[in-house]
Amino acid sequence: MAKQEDQFKKVLSHAKEYGYVFQSSEIYDGLSAVYDYAQNGVELKKNIRDYWWKAMVQMNENIVGLDASILMHPTVWKASGHVDAFNDPLIDNKDSKKRYRADVLIEDYCAKIEGKINKEVAKAAKRFGDAFNKEEFLATNGRVVGYQEKITTILARMGKSLENEDLADVKLLIEELEIADPVTGSKNWTDVKQFNLMFGTQLGASAEHSTKVYLRPETAQGIFVNFLNVQKTGRMKIPFGIAQTGKAFRNEIVARQFIFRMREFEQMEMQFFIKPGTQKVWYENWKENRMKWHLSLGMGADNYRFHDHDKLAHYADAAADIEFQFPFGFKELEGIHSRTDFDLKQHEEYSGKKLQYFDHEENKNYVPYVVETSIGLDRMFLAVFSNSLQEEALENGTSRTVLKLPAVLAPFKAAVLPLVKKDGLPEVAREILNDLKWDFNVFYDEKDAVGKRYRRQDANGTPFCITVDHQTLEDKTVTIRHRDTMEQSRVAIADLNAIIKAEVDAKAWLQKM
Repeated sequence: MAKQEDQFKKVLSHAKEYGYVFQSSEIYDGLSAVYDYAQNGVELKKNIRDYWWKAMVQMNENIVGLDASILMHPTVWKASGHVDAFNDPLIDNKDSKKRYRADVLIEDYCAKIEGKINKEVAKAAKRFGDAFNKEEFLATNGRVVGYQEKITTILARMGKSLENEDLADVKLLIEELEIADPVTGSKNWTDVKQFNLMFGTQLGASAEHSTKVYLRPETAQGIFVNFLNVQKTGRMKIPFGIAQTGKAFRNEIVARQFIFRMREFEQMEMQFFIKPGTQKVWYENWKENRMKWHLSLGMGADNYRFHDHDKLAHYADAAADIEFQFPFGFKELEGIHSRTDFDLKQHEEYSGKKLQYFDHEENKNYVPYVVETSIGLDRMFLAVFSNSLQEEALENGTSRTVLKLPAVLAPFKAAVLPLVKKDGLPEVAREILNDLKWDFNVFYDEKDAVGKRYRRQDANGTPFCITVDHQTLEDKTVTIRHRDTMEQSRVAIADLNAIIKAEVDAKAWLQKM
């Protein structure tokens, strides 16, 4: 656990030092759980969004895009259930006066048990070496099985209590587990209460003539209310999907863990409209598809797992999370939900307008069912960034900090470095830069010794460094250095574009799916 905390601190420090993420309004001591994406962070974020959009929209003939507004008619949120039921269980500590999400306290308790499991696995792996079978160990070791059963029992009870709105039992569970305030160690808790997460604001020129509206807490409803508009104008046939990315806002009780849980965040969602009765097949299909997308980035299959929901949302008949191994443990990265026909029927009822599809094959109207995939862009950013940040010991006894971002996502694909700032080398380097920047985001750096510049680009995640030296003037070749291996080779300037494209082009990465 201490090692994980140390790694997380390095992630936070590196994100600021190398221009990826800044605290919002930092000169005014910041605003809690609100962050700004800096010059490199905005590029990485854009590349993640583009990689998702290409896989989700461009590569699927039956999925189209949408950009719905953040402000929507207030009845939208009444129909969707957010006004009455978009709540988190809140609990206060009477001694520390600090506020927590009750379910997160319980989940963190389970995460500590999971930490014990990981320690047992690490000890066994060290003891048995190459003969170690992790799956068999997890299934047969008595202590580990006991830990797993305890986690399952706790989460099942919590899920049932929350589903039944039995908040008294949630508090009782916290007391039985002797969960203490993480800051003070106090176990003096208030009752658990529900807290609505939506931000409200006023729409209108004056207070007496204004209408209360909400900053959207999710992007999905913008898709549902536009279902028929898109279907008719696009002449879409079931099954088809509507995807969008955009900002959402939630007044989180405890916003923490850097950009993992924020009050202003961005989602990448797709609602897939299907024939009723086919939802189980499509649900499994999208679970498999989305996991393949994640694995295409090469961040390690062991870092992902599915978690099926014990407690289903009121609109769902199946739900699972793709969880990722963050520095603070396995946490939700993406959700896949079978939402049935709840949303469209609710909007039919509240709007008085039909939101049905006419199926020419069956010659009848029906309200489609929906399978949703929803991923947090900011969480994906954190997953990529934290997984990529590494400290490497080198053969000469030194070490380097390297950000091994998937090359397709890296903010800059290459850095062009003149060996010295004279003899015409900067001019040639600029010519190379000006040619490459038509196809790639490239960086120019002529300050400090070339070795120091290599280290700087390693830490910034740049896949290639291109060094222009005196030989370049003679034969029009340069040295190209690969970030991950530090290998260097001599190549013709004319070949640079093809070499870089082979490593960073989305096509090569997505074909891994």
